[in-house]
Amino acid sequence: MYSETLRLVAHLPQRRPTAGLPGRLDQLFRHLAVGDGPVQELEDEIWHLWMQHPHRAASHALDRAADDIAGQRFDLAETRLHRLRRACPDFPEAWNKSATLYYLLERDEESVQAIHRTLELEPRHFGALSALGEICLGCGDRDAAMLAFQAALRINPHLESARASLEALLQPGASGLH
Repeated sequence: MYSETLRLVAHLPQRRPTAGLPGRLDQLFRHLAVGDGPVQELEDEIWHLWMQHPHRAASHALDRAADDIAGQRFDLAETRLHRLRRACPDFPEAWNKSATLYYLLERDEESVQAIHRTLELEPRHFGALSALGEICLGCGDRDAAMLAFQAALRINPHLESARASLEALLQPGASGLH
């Protein structure tokens, strides 16, 4: 799955988001790419829209799972997210929150699988790309980490942590490992 996900990342610019995402995201991403407007507000609005689903119950379940993750109730979060993904398999943020959970549980392979699905549904998901970069760093794969961070920065050039990680990787003789 790891190499398949890297191939997906390499071809993200040719992919379109799933039809169920709010159309307003297109405008927000255009503004974000050029820094047209308050960047933090643009990012916040994108995250808010990603967290929304046409079915309020799905949005509510995602909010509860996010709260469970924040409260370190990982077993509850995993159960909620599993049910949510089964009920709404085309909800990108359900997959992204699952990736976050698996990352926190040090289940990197499952995290990469969830990132893969997130990016299939929402190829502009700079959060998922940054997370993939961090996983690649942890595995010692500098080239893959650079690919992921560069892809994230093409979408959102204001990601300071991704920029710092990429710059560290580009330093001569740098291992890139944190």
